[in-house]
Formats: sequence, structure tokens, C-alpha cells
Amino acid sequence: MKTKNLIWQWVVNIILTLIACCCILPFVLLFTSSITDEQEMYRHGYSLFPEKISFDAYTYLLQDAGKITHALSITIIVTVVGTVTGLILTALLAYPLSRSQLPWRNFWSFFVFFTMLFHGGLVPTYLVYTQVFDMKNTIWALIVPGLLMNAFYVMLMRTFFATSIPEPVIESAKIDGAGEFGTFIKIVLPLSLPILATVGLFQTINYWNDWFNGMIYITDSKLFSLQNLLNRILLDIQYLASSNFGNSQADLAASAPMETVRMAMAVIGVVPILVAYPFFQKYFVKGLTVGAVKG
Repeated sequence: MKTKNLIWQWVVNIILTLIACCCILPFVLLFTSSITDEQEMYRHGYSLFPEKISFDAYTYLLQDAGKITHALSITIIVTVVGTVTGLILTALLAYPLSRSQLPWRNFWSFFVFFTMLFHGGLVPTYLVYTQVFDMKNTIWALIVPGLLMNAFYVMLMRTFFATSIPEPVIESAKIDGAGEFGTFIKIVLPLSLPILATVGLFQTINYWNDWFNGMIYITDSKLFSLQNLLNRILLDIQYLASSNFGNSQADLAASAPMETVRMAMAVIGVVPILVAYPFFQKYFVKGLTVGAVKG
């Protein structure tokens, strides 16, 4: 019996190792492609083991490191503020919807669910944020549109509150004299770390990878986020490569490592979020143990 269990454990470990390698392989290929010589890539394509290594793509991107650093700081600020604020607002909306005592509960739930099916459209959204709220060329234009735009997170958190928070725990808190807000802060949130970590991770990734809001609402280069700046660099390279200029401009376009720059941009964009992910993973594990209730 022990031999059979040991064999099964080895089989499972081998399968999980292969799956992990399949997940890691694209990132390794991404990095090796970013340090491959441009002409070498045109001749032999993508390779895990480039014959000729070149850091021209990173040199091209970091030739103005000040802009990259400033854009990175903007992205970090937007990601942290947007994630924390969005998580608070999502939880504050989801918890009342999970309570059966809420007046017109079904109406408000349908109101949130309706926004998952229908959207006002880009033009009305742009007019509201630029003319009504006057957010164009402000850092709030990178934060506010993502705070409650995804009703799926609200419904997901509402379902968790309704199914995973034991009713006797809430009733005992009320017996001890806790109000609704005190129960929410001291009882519900500590028991909800798994869903908070999950939704927080989703929102972090959304804010970190967002370039669309910057393209629409931001024209001031001082407010460019990292993704927006990298996207504009790529568009500039493509414009130079596809246009007919004089000799100096043509040489500049020809010398720009377009393919490897794309890979280097992806590396610069994805590495910080990969570094931050293990910290979220810690809260996933911790939340699973905190949420236990004695019978």
C-alpha cells in the first residue's frame, strides 16, 4: 500500500512539474527573444537558445531611463490607489447585497447585474469623464474608470459573503452589541481574505496592464503610465518603419529593433507583477485558514 501511494505521489509530482514547466516556458522564451539579435531573429525565428545575444532592445527602451522610471512610478501609484479603493468600494457594495434584510435587494442586485450585459459606450463615457467630471489629463482618469466598471467582482464577492460567512457568527456579533459597520469591519472582512485577495489580484493586474484609459484621457507626457509609454514607443517605431523620410530618418527606422523591442516591452511590463504575485499567494493560503469556523 505504501509503495502504491509512493508511486502515485511521484506520478502526480512529475505531472505537476511538467505543467509548471509549460507555464514557465513562454516567459523564458519571451526573455530570450528580447535579448536575441534582431537580424538573428529574422533569420531563425524565436529560440530558447539564441546564437547571438544582443541587448539593443533594452538599450533602445532605456535610452531615456528617466521617462521609464517616471512612468513606472505613475503606474505603481495608480495600481496601489486603484486596487485599494476599488476593493473597498466593491466590498461595501457587495456586503449589503448579500444580506437578505436589505430593502429592494433583488432590484439592486439586478441593477448591478444589468451593467454586466450593457454598457453606455465609449463616446458617452468619454464625455462624462472629460466634460462632467473634468478628468482629462489628471491621474484620476487612470483610476476612476476602473473602480467599479467590473460588476462581475461585485457579484463574485456578494456570492462569497452570502455562502461563506456563517449567519450564526453575524448574529453573535449583533448580540454582543456590534452594529452593521462594526460587524463588517471586525467579523466579515477577516473571514473574507480569500475573496479579497482574489479580487484584489484581478484588479491589480487590470490596473497594471491598463493602457486604454491613458490613450483616451491622457495627452500630457508627465502622466503617461508605463504601459501607455511603452505602447507609444512601439507606435513610434512602427510609424518610422512604415513612413518615407529622408536618409537620417530612414536609418533611424532601420536601426530600431522592432521585434525584440516588443519582447523587451513585454518583459518590462510583466516582471513587476510576477514579483508581486507571491505576496498575494501568501494571503490566499492565510485566508483559507482564517476562514475556518468551529462547529
